[in-house]
Amino acid sequence: MKIAQVAPLYESVPPKLYGGTERVVSYLTEELVRQGHEVVLFASGDSQTNAELRAICPRSLRLEGKKVIDPLAHHVRMLEMVAKEAEEFDIIHYHVDYLHFPLSRRLGVPTVTTLHGRLDIPDIHPLLREFGEMPLVSISDAQRTPVKWANWVATVHHGLPEDLYKPIAKPGKYLAFLGRISPEKRVDRAIEIAKQAGMPLKIAAKVDRADKEYFDGKIRKLLDHPPVEYIGEIGEKEKNEFLGNALALLMPIDWPEPFGLVMIEAMACGTPVIAWGMGAVPEVLDDGITGYIVSSMDEAVAAVERVAVLDRVQCREAFEKRFSARRMGCDYLSVYEKLCGREPELTIVGKTFSVAA
Repeated sequence: MKIAQVAPLYESVPPKLYGGTERVVSYLTEELVRQGHEVVLFASGDSQTNAELRAICPRSLRLEGKKVIDPLAHHVRMLEMVAKEAEEFDIIHYHVDYLHFPLSRRLGVPTVTTLHGRLDIPDIHPLLREFGEMPLVSISDAQRTPVKWANWVATVHHGLPEDLYKPIAKPGKYLAFLGRISPEKRVDRAIEIAKQAGMPLKIAAKVDRADKEYFDGKIRKLLDHPPVEYIGEIGEKEKNEFLGNALALLMPIDWPEPFGLVMIEAMACGTPVIAWGMGAVPEVLDDGITGYIVSSMDEAVAAVERVAVLDRVQCREAFEKRFSARRMGCDYLSVYEKLCGREPELTIVGKTFSVAA
């Protein structure tokens, strides 16, 4: 198949540092290429890919800093570039929320949109009703809850390349927090859990411009505590050591998490996860096997005290079975074939076979 992948421009594909959506787009793109498909990636010019890259801007918009005043302008231009080539593709896969809906309605080319964010925002609901014919993919069943009536064609859980991280068998002696510092991610809970459990906590997290006031007013003072080490934002190369050498990853969220990529990154390193049971967490974690699902501070502290008994080999095996990029790629190919009216295909170790419906 000839497939277009349309990525956000805020980060490169893959990101140099933090970035969830762009990282998933990278893993999917490279897996599709590995399976022999012709893929064109629309992304920032500093992206790295084995696909054919259509560079929209020289660098990711976040790295350009104050030079970029209106990021939407770059995305609108990208959509026009996609439209000019649309008829060349069997399908166009969008990862830019709903920006392309008016254009896709008029192009007459098969499209699919993966929605990567939260959907409990009322402003989105009338828009999804207006464009009710747009085929949508959710990244978890939980993500669909506020808009179960939307045109969902599949749920495809995220996946990582199996060789991206190496599992570390021996439990570490610190707790880890990875991601963003924002009100919904609740790093303050992670700090309190570590203090009550008497464990060191390492925080590797970015602070978005929108969360700077929250960080300065609520979180900065909490970092001045001996067991807490604030590392800052880290990239792909540092994650294996950071996650793999931890006793557990803390994910004390306070929002309907659409997926939670950090959970499967930890599992790939053999590290169990302690997370609040909100959003997609119960879909991703196997309670008592790959981590513990909790609902209070007391439960979280108790989970820290017994997390070392979990089998880190089983954490890695669960990742390989459920959350590989190979599985994600095959799931998306099934979606593409369905939307293009083709027979489903079965892919085994890089070979593709048609299967009668």
